[in-house]
Amino acid sequence: METYTDTDKDQILQDNLEHTLFSWSKQTGLNPISAERAEGVYLYDRDGKRYIDFSSQLMNVNIGHGDQRVTEAVAAQMRELSYVYPGMITKARGDLGRRLAEITAPNLTKAFFTLGGAEAIENAIKLARVYTGRHKIVSLYQSFHGASYGALSVGGDPRKFAVDSQAMPGTVHVENPYFYRCPWYSETPEQCAERAAAAMERIIGYENPGSVAAIIMEGESGTSGCIKYPPTYWTRVREICDKHGILLIADEVMSGFGRTGKWFGSDHHGVKVDIMCMAKGITAGYLPLGAVMVDDTIAHHFDDRPLPLGLTYSAHPVSCAAAVAVLDIYEEDGLLDNTVQMGKHLDKRVAELIEKHPSIGDWRNTGLFGCLELVKNRATKEPMAPWNAAPSQMDIMNKVAARIKELGMYTFVRWNYIFIAPPLNITKDELDEGLAIISEALSIADEYVH
Repeated sequence: METYTDTDKDQILQDNLEHTLFSWSKQTGLNPISAERAEGVYLYDRDGKRYIDFSSQLMNVNIGHGDQRVTEAVAAQMRELSYVYPGMITKARGDLGRRLAEITAPNLTKAFFTLGGAEAIENAIKLARVYTGRHKIVSLYQSFHGASYGALSVGGDPRKFAVDSQAMPGTVHVENPYFYRCPWYSETPEQCAERAAAAMERIIGYENPGSVAAIIMEGESGTSGCIKYPPTYWTRVREICDKHGILLIADEVMSGFGRTGKWFGSDHHGVKVDIMCMAKGITAGYLPLGAVMVDDTIAHHFDDRPLPLGLTYSAHPVSCAAAVAVLDIYEEDGLLDNTVQMGKHLDKRVAELIEKHPSIGDWRNTGLFGCLELVKNRATKEPMAPWNAAPSQMDIMNKVAARIKELGMYTFVRWNYIFIAPPLNITKDELDEGLAIISEALSIADEYVH
């Protein structure tokens, strides 16, 4: 392990802050972790401080950090072949395509490889439009599908506001089946599902169903707050698609590869999807890669027609080799089963936190894909910070987030949400360690409850 002097550390900090741009942030006043190494569920900065990673970075390091089995697979591939153009065959490409077909539904038979989630979404949209001859894409307001223009446009995340005057045309948004804050004041999750689906179909009717190419939904809701789909919602959306000849696209970029305890979030709902987008957990973040899995009927449509998709780094052999190694690790280490078991332990321990901390308004979780929603009042559900909070409205949550970091945790804190989505190889003791940190930080939020 390399040893860094204080001068070295200062130079690394200076080079990063003065010569690189950081996502979604004003560039002055940043205080990022200077990451040196990582192993398992922990990262270490250059001062030797340890942080437990409670959101798998951006919900992608599913197998944990520093697994040298991936390093070995990548090195072996690079010794053999580092790059060829996407029109050539490689063993890694074929191996990965076959493996993905084995773990997705039987109708999803072929993969188009990208270098990330947003590219997967872009190409899925393009494919849906070309295949159907229609142009509109229906999606949910409280969703995120990536930060490129098309992906940002179909998402409902407010980060798109800075550029939405140039948004991709043909996008239609509908309300989420968000039972905790149901727009239709439903009394049960099932009622919320039915009303949300009815609202979606009503809006599609206004928009001309014959113009709608696809409906796109996250397999399980992610950074919008892990808004769980109530029972029957996916089924009703599938019925709407079948009735109007609309394709159903599942965005499994964040919810895929064991994150929810099944291979993909949409697997919990037992519905057929026509196109599935994936990234993140496909390589557990070790190398960039994404994929669009396509229904066999759509794939065969292009048997005698040119496929209008292409990327310089599509099916990059080194990324494909990393993905094959990561898929082996999911299976060899039993990570999906561990996710189910640790998810049960997590739910049990969070139930105890809810008894202790009045600032917790709601807990939504599937497997190890959870989110605490903090409120000032459980009866009124007044949020600790509103949706798309201005900086002046984030004082409380900023204090909570700062305390979490101070106590040695990295996790995703946004608006009034604290995300809990650790690597899938986490143990009960490590979960308890992380929850103890969150509990201490929640004491700050509790002071503002009325």
